[in-house]
Amino acid sequence: MKNKTMLTYFLLKGISDMPEFHVLFSVLVLLIYLITLGGNMTMLLLVWLDSHLHTPMYFFLCNLSVLNISSSTVSLNKILVIFVTGNNVVSFTDCMAQVYFFTWFCGNELILLTAMSYDRYVAICNPLHYSTFMNGKVCAGLATFCWSFSFLQVLPPVVILQQFSCYTSNVINHFLCDIMILMSMSCSDTSILELVIFMQGGLISTFSPFLLTFISYVFIISTILRIKSSTRRSKAFYTCSSHLTVVSLLYITLVCQYLTPSGTFKSTKFFSLINTAVIPMLNPFIYSLKNNDVKTALQRKMKHFKSMISTTITK
Repeated sequence: MKNKTMLTYFLLKGISDMPEFHVLFSVLVLLIYLITLGGNMTMLLLVWLDSHLHTPMYFFLCNLSVLNISSSTVSLNKILVIFVTGNNVVSFTDCMAQVYFFTWFCGNELILLTAMSYDRYVAICNPLHYSTFMNGKVCAGLATFCWSFSFLQVLPPVVILQQFSCYTSNVINHFLCDIMILMSMSCSDTSILELVIFMQGGLISTFSPFLLTFISYVFIISTILRIKSSTRRSKAFYTCSSHLTVVSLLYITLVCQYLTPSGTFKSTKFFSLINTAVIPMLNPFIYSLKNNDVKTALQRKMKHFKSMISTTITK
């Protein structure tokens, strides 16, 4: 028999079950978080300053950078708080808030990457109509839909979850409040929540974006293979390779994170850390290293910055 407890707060175990490695892992997470902030803010600044990057693809990339910063801050903030203060207590209200924002950002990233796959589909499969199909209003509408739809579709499961006040324990074997772990700890009837999560989290928020992205790339790859010139074929594939890399990394980690057999919390925490810390850190570097436009824009701004410094010193 398990004890049933009415809770007002939770205790997060943190990133590691071994206290001797707590400081090491915390410092590593802090370093990753700082790199995430620096890389994504640099991408935002570069797109804002360079007019050559004022295109739909980089508009969505800016949205992705904002999302990377937001998701990392929400998911990693308690690790950093525990590292600085040693306090691993999180109130019930704060835990529900973290569940909401973490789930919102995860769902938003999948939908946003789907919108970016549509942008790549139009650019490669319908290049002559690209400026018509991907004008400013369409891009703004797609971005607004991504943020607002993911914000609203998270409401039902979180509202149901916050009604649960009975839990078998107040210790969460994780570094964040995750809806799946909280549901497994609850001694309330979770059948309705499980159904809602399956319908919204599984089918609408995950499978549907994956299916739309997959269909987009079926058309993209088939179009690329029909290009006779090997140079044009390589260039066409190169334009979507960064997005394809990011999508592959995200879906692989999500599958490993949420389809892991029940009870294997160590692997769940590992893949959750990859999803919430490592991927947001890598995204701007993947797009910059695999994109000649970004590298060229960065070189232009660096030359301009050096020129400004030289002029100032000379004066």
